Amino acid sequence: MDMLTELMSPGALALCLAIALLAGVIKGMVGFAMPMIMISGLSSVVGPELALAGLILPTLVTNGWQALRQGPGAAWESVKRFRLFLLVGGCALIVSAQLVRLIPANVLLLIIGAPIVVFALTQLMGKALRLSGYPSHRVEALVGGLAGFIGGMSGVWGPPTVAYLTAMETPKKDQIRIQGVIYGLGALLLAVSHVGSGVLNLKTLPFSVALLPLALVGMWMGFQVQDRIDAAAFRKATLVVLLVAGANLVRRALMG
Repeated sequence: MDMLTELMSPGALALCLAIALLAGVIKGMVGFAMPMIMISGLSSVVGPELALAGLILPTLVTNGWQALRQGPGAAWESVKRFRLFLLVGGCALIVSAQLVRLIPANVLLLIIGAPIVVFALTQLMGKALRLSGYPSHRVEALVGGLAGFIGGMSGVWGPPTVAYLTAMETPKKDQIRIQGVIYGLGALLLAVSHVGSGVLNLKTLPFSVALLPLALVGMWMGFQVQDRIDAAAFRKATLVVLLVAGANLVRRALMG
C-alpha cells in the first residue's frame, strides 16, 4: 500500500479500482474491451505509462479465464486455427512495445484513441466488412500485425481483432473463446515485452496487482449478465462507451 500511495492519492486509487471493476463487467458481458476501457479511464487519472502498466495483469488473467472457459481442448483448436494471426501479431507487439518510451504522451494517446473511435463508429453504423469463408493468409497476417503493433504500444488490440472476427461472421460462442485465446497470448507477450521496456517494474507492478481482484469480480458479474440478458443490446451499449472513451483520448491528445 505504501508503494501505491507513492504513485497516487487514495482517491485516485479508488477511482482506478472502480475503472477496473467496470472494465471487468463489460469484458464479461461481451468478451472484449477491458484494455480499451482501462487505458482510457486510467490515463484520465494517472499517466499513460502507468495506466499501461496497470492493465497488464488484469488483462492477462481475465483473458486466460475467458480462453479456458470451454476447456483447454477448444482453446488449443483456436490457437491452431489462428496461428498466423498470433505469430505475426506477436512479433509486431514485441517490436512496438519497445517504442513506448520513444513516443510523446499525446501521440500515444492519439494512437490509442483514434482506432477505438473508428472501430466503434463503423460498428454502430452497421458498416462492418464481411469476409466470406476463410480470409487469405495475407489478410490474416495484415490484421494480426496491425493488432499487435497497436497492442504493443497501448495494451489495446481489440478493435482490429473484433472487426476481423465479426467480418468472418464467427458464431458468438466461438468468437468469445477465440478472443480470449488471442488476447490472452497477446497479454502474455505484452507483460514480457514491458518488463523489457521498463514499463512494468517493481514500482508499477503493485498497481497492476491491486487492480486484478476488482477486474476478476467485475468479469464474474459480467458473465452472469451475459447469461441472462440480450447480448446484442449490451454490445451496442459497450460500443457507445468505447466511442466516448476513445473520443476522450483523442481530445486529450489534441489538447495536449
